[in-house]
Amino acid sequence: MKKLSERDKKYLWHPLTQHKLHPTMLGIQRATGAILVDEDEKEYIDGIASWYTAMYGHCNPQITQRVAQQMLQLDQVVFSGFTHEPAIALSEALMEILPYNQAKLFFSDNGSTATEIGIKMALQYFYNKGEKRTVMLAFEEGFHGDTFGAMSVSGLSSYNGPFEQHFIAVERIPVPTSESIEEILETLAERLKKEDVAGFIYEPLVQGAAGMKMHHAEHLCRIVRVLKLHGIITIADEVMTGFGKTGTNFASDQITVKPDILCLSKALTAGLLPMAITSCTQKIYDAFYKDEIVKGFFHGHTYTANPLACTAALAAIELLRSSEIQSHIQRIIENHQEFDQLVKDHPKVASTRQLGIIYALDLKTQTARYGSLRDQLFAHFMEQGVFLRPLGNTIYILPPYVVSDAQLQKVYAAILSALDIVP
Repeated sequence: MKKLSERDKKYLWHPLTQHKLHPTMLGIQRATGAILVDEDEKEYIDGIASWYTAMYGHCNPQITQRVAQQMLQLDQVVFSGFTHEPAIALSEALMEILPYNQAKLFFSDNGSTATEIGIKMALQYFYNKGEKRTVMLAFEEGFHGDTFGAMSVSGLSSYNGPFEQHFIAVERIPVPTSESIEEILETLAERLKKEDVAGFIYEPLVQGAAGMKMHHAEHLCRIVRVLKLHGIITIADEVMTGFGKTGTNFASDQITVKPDILCLSKALTAGLLPMAITSCTQKIYDAFYKDEIVKGFFHGHTYTANPLACTAALAAIELLRSSEIQSHIQRIIENHQEFDQLVKDHPKVASTRQLGIIYALDLKTQTARYGSLRDQLFAHFMEQGVFLRPLGNTIYILPPYVVSDAQLQKVYAAILSALDIVP
């Protein structure tokens, strides 16, 4: 039989791929813990937890066994007019760890739909109240997904270029720094006088697709506070940052002023099954709780609150709250801090940054987001048995919580050796 990589070429179209330039995909046949194994039995350390999903390790038996049991009882049922134990149990567990002001959960399928729903909630909130507010605010270089509302509020043209003429009304504000925060607040205060802004969506503390760019909680808090004082709906996109990655359950835990809406996916189900949740405050929910049917939130997905995905998410939350996983998080943080001392002054490193288990460094050499140097770095890491996906001149690590110290050292060694090929 032909190899997976050869069979793949006949019918499959992969995400974020120009197939004429990159025609061959690597066949992965199995995974366990922090290790991926390809069709030639070569192993790779999954240094980004497969796009920040498999945080408790691939094929974690504590999750897979629970899902297997659920599969024999209830696999799928429509969530409009019906409910079930996995969804209810998950809602109860999630409310124990979400920011205190969250009150209701709306299920969907993935990170893009989670943010899309948050945007729609904010816009319809004012529509239901009879107020004409149609503008969304978002940070420069933010990324919130690939559906149209999510693309509209994203600021990376490499993803959005062909579609921008179709977007909803969005205005962008700079990500705050110590030098710019006062000017941003002054500009914002003047802009808000028009009273046409419905919502503000933001990635709290870490902008993932922008290259793990980080900003301070105190500055973000000041912006969110001003917006909330003006009645604007604030939406925290925690699709990437949620479930322990920043050192707290959610990045929003580190910000005094809590969002009105919070978007979750990726690690929600530990990488086992696709699912997303958009949570909101009672105030948001109440704006839809009316006698008029048309003021309800008429958004739905076929697999909303799939019982298997809910079961996986419930098992994942139990793991997150365990002392074992919490100790792993602290261990990774300490390892990153030690590596930073080793690499931060390297002549080819421009800057480094860390929050929780997220570590990133910028190279002094500039390169296109998907340029040739990025491809060389990716190939080098894979040759070293390490799966990392550089973003332009940014190399970042976001490993599963179960990664071992030895595996982390191999990741660090691969990055250090990669610096030798950087011009």
